[in-house]
Amino acid sequence: MKFSDFNITPEIIGNLKKLGFKKPTDIQFKAIPHILKKEDVLAVAQTGTGKTAAFAIPVISEIHRSKRSRRAEGVRCLVMVPTHELAIQITEVFKEIGRGTRVKTFGIYGGVKQDPQITRLQSGIDIIIATPGRVFDLVNQRYLDIRQIETLILDEADHMLDLGFLKDIQDLLRYIPKKRQTLFFSATIDENIKKLAYSLVSNPIRIQISPKNPVAKNIEHGVIEVKMDDKRFFLERIISENPEKKILVFVRTKVRAERVSSAMERVGIKSLTIHSDKDQDNRNEVMKKFSVGEVKILIATDVSARGIDIPDIDYVINYDLPEQTENYVHRVGRTGRGRNKGQAISFSSPREQELLEKIEEYLGQNIQKLSIEKEEYRETLELTGERTDWQKLMLEAEEGKKRKRKKKK
Repeated sequence: MKFSDFNITPEIIGNLKKLGFKKPTDIQFKAIPHILKKEDVLAVAQTGTGKTAAFAIPVISEIHRSKRSRRAEGVRCLVMVPTHELAIQITEVFKEIGRGTRVKTFGIYGGVKQDPQITRLQSGIDIIIATPGRVFDLVNQRYLDIRQIETLILDEADHMLDLGFLKDIQDLLRYIPKKRQTLFFSATIDENIKKLAYSLVSNPIRIQISPKNPVAKNIEHGVIEVKMDDKRFFLERIISENPEKKILVFVRTKVRAERVSSAMERVGIKSLTIHSDKDQDNRNEVMKKFSVGEVKILIATDVSARGIDIPDIDYVINYDLPEQTENYVHRVGRTGRGRNKGQAISFSSPREQELLEKIEEYLGQNIQKLSIEKEEYRETLELTGERTDWQKLMLEAEEGKKRKRKKKK
């Protein structure tokens, strides 16, 4: 099937060709016809399978068709996402797909001044992509009117619940028409998500892609047993052996992100970090440099996992296993986007064995174990660039002792 087989506008079909969209992915094939019919959709699909385009294409097409002029008609569609980075990424996708149409898209999120956002909203916007906190603030201050919303989209809703956005979402629903189309997209689903989903939708079309294996089939993923204190040496080796590859490294905390980055810097490897302590301008700059390949190593926490939608990430390294099992899926899903192949490697220390077992239970299968011979393990520790520094320090200490002994004589 081709995109031209859907009842979407020629402008969008042309844009999809320019963007290299050759044919619909499974989630696009199944979701687009129902969205065009204004039906509610509850979709569960693996990360990287084209979920954003699955709802962007039909929504933009329908708004474009319904607009008879470029005058402001109020916000018609609200897309809620959990993180700033994801809001930025999805806004760009909407703009690229909607290029040349009458549809105006704008992203609003916290971490930046709201005055420029207010000014932009006053010029007339059709589609808003937003984090719940900022959109709720603007609605309360009466700078944003969502009483004419026709389509409400929740993307990565499981993560929004993790970040405590449930109350904001529930409060926003008071301002949105009850008679509306609701689209609910997520890579993972549990009982809490089901409860939220069914409270929002009406007789939804449920679409579930590859439910038995939440990790996309074009991602090879495996786990290496590595002592906690040795992880930096194995990360260094992987990076050194793949100097031209774009590598995304996940750690458990923001403090650990900075420590791992410093460890890489000591062996001459340049990296960037992204986490909640960074202001939005810095996060935007980091994402830009990583996206264009100016810096090939990005070290991130789980807060950023959903917002990193870069198609050419070669490796994902789980330096630390995630404490929330479903985050494993979202982490490894940053590689192998669309139809690209990807590789993900996890470092698992003895103290993380329980986390590994929980992840495998969640996946419904064991993760491939990548065995390392004792000789190769030892070689990895010996080849580190840090070893030279240690030897130098030891030599300097020995020289210092000799000088002290000479002075005593």
